[in-house]
Amino acid sequence: MKGSELLPLLPELIRAGLRRALAPLRNLWRRGWIYRRLLKGPLADHIVFHPWDALPRRLEEADSLLRGRFRFHGQTVDVPAGVSVFDVRPPSAAWHEALHSFHWLPALSTAGGEASRKLATNLIGQWIKRHQLYSEPVWLPHIMARRLAHIFSHGRLVILNSEMMWRSRLFVSLREQARMLERISGEAPDGLPRLETCAVLALSGLCLDDSSKRRDTGLARLESEIERQILPDGGHVSRSPEALLSAYRHVIMVMEALSAVNEEPPHGLRNAHDRMAPMLRFFRHADGALALFNGGAESDPRMIAGLLARDDIRGQPFHHARHSGYQRLTAGRTLCLLDCGKTPDGAFALNAHAGAAAFELSSGADRIVVNCGAGGLTHQAWNTALRATAAHSTLTLSDTSSAHILPAGLARDLLGPRLMGGPVAPVSKRVETAQGWTVEVMHDAYEAMFGVRHERQLTLSPQGLMVTGRDRLVPVEGKMAAERPGAGRSYAVRFHIHPDVRVSRLEGGGILLKLPGGEGWRFRAGGGTLEVEESVYLGGPVVRRTEQLVITGQMKDSPAEIAWVFEQIVA
Repeated sequence: MKGSELLPLLPELIRAGLRRALAPLRNLWRRGWIYRRLLKGPLADHIVFHPWDALPRRLEEADSLLRGRFRFHGQTVDVPAGVSVFDVRPPSAAWHEALHSFHWLPALSTAGGEASRKLATNLIGQWIKRHQLYSEPVWLPHIMARRLAHIFSHGRLVILNSEMMWRSRLFVSLREQARMLERISGEAPDGLPRLETCAVLALSGLCLDDSSKRRDTGLARLESEIERQILPDGGHVSRSPEALLSAYRHVIMVMEALSAVNEEPPHGLRNAHDRMAPMLRFFRHADGALALFNGGAESDPRMIAGLLARDDIRGQPFHHARHSGYQRLTAGRTLCLLDCGKTPDGAFALNAHAGAAAFELSSGADRIVVNCGAGGLTHQAWNTALRATAAHSTLTLSDTSSAHILPAGLARDLLGPRLMGGPVAPVSKRVETAQGWTVEVMHDAYEAMFGVRHERQLTLSPQGLMVTGRDRLVPVEGKMAAERPGAGRSYAVRFHIHPDVRVSRLEGGGILLKLPGGEGWRFRAGGGTLEVEESVYLGGPVVRRTEQLVITGQMKDSPAEIAWVFEQIVA
């Protein structure tokens, strides 16, 4: 890693290193008698309001749990009868965190019935017995927040008709966790986990009637995080559509809890809600799911629809999300979404992708051109490859990503695999022409490396029947020639095709794309050699094989231009 990149990270590295070094002392202090006395106070005896949780739940998950099979993030542990799942060796840190976040409670609550109630009651009792004292990662603020949120939303299953002593132990634990969360919410990892932690802190003061002060503290901290993380156009600062969805879900939970106790939401919370809903609509394809940018998956369309149904204003999306760095083109049944932004800053880039100038294209409910998606916690082995530029529908120069992941070593160990580099000053503009709406985007991510600027122009015809594109590689005066005069640079313009689309070659050149709904689209290109290659798609929970259209060529000291067109075949 270059020293120029490491130097700005030094303050964060020092803070992260100190936090790790002081972990044993922090654990000792927070487990001690004196600190625990600070967690005493009024004790709630019921949950005032059970927030609606939009997360999708499947009954088969409850069936697996009732058979002793705990499956989180693609990893499964079978727990023998008579053994507590909290005593088994976790297969991964992600699985361990999901277990202690009570990730199993929503499924059991959805299934209902005596068997589910008994299992959930036993699991909560086992957890309280083993983890009533502070330890990490079990009591880390974002893990604790997820645990509390699940109890508030799904605790009705176990609290109604519960045994008095068990119920008393639960509410003592809830009091201590909520008061601990009030003390340490600022220690949650920066970014979305911290926003969610502040939201649950506010919920803890609304769902438990033991502290109006904690409610006000939580609301104030949530407003502060919203100001930091929700952009003026309603997007999340990470530029991830899925991160925006998660933030919006938590905002909805807090606002509905406030409504249940006849409290008006703070202005900042209401204002953020009214900006976030249109931005979610901005990122939705007609199939109801989200576009795949910056580490986000499609997400569940029913979940998205359920959340947006709670938006009374029904605000419609912009065409240009200037602050989030995206353009949206629509005509007829056709939708194009184009990434025109920069790499997010700092911790907000932990899941960001090197997809400068990437786009997605859909017709009606059928996706045509996509980005490859993200492995997430379930398919972690894929994450590095999927974050590279080649996994996006854009141009790659010299087989090099437009941004890179923090390399393995101490810095990555302390700060995580954040994305570094990328466009410094991207530019986009939108104009209406006789051929339809045109978006032009330029990024300089390759300027420092190769002395080359990438320009992309995309035009959607007025009826949505044709998408015309042009990619240009333009040498920056004095940079490319000075490095390697006359040297060739290979390029590849990729169009990853959704796995439901059938790809075949046409006689005389070009590619035929047959959509599931019956539509046919023709793809033609010039400025390079067109090939069909293998690809993968991780927009959902499983890895799907698919294909990509790739235009390859070489540029030297003069600009290179690649033209291409997607055209619907009209009978």
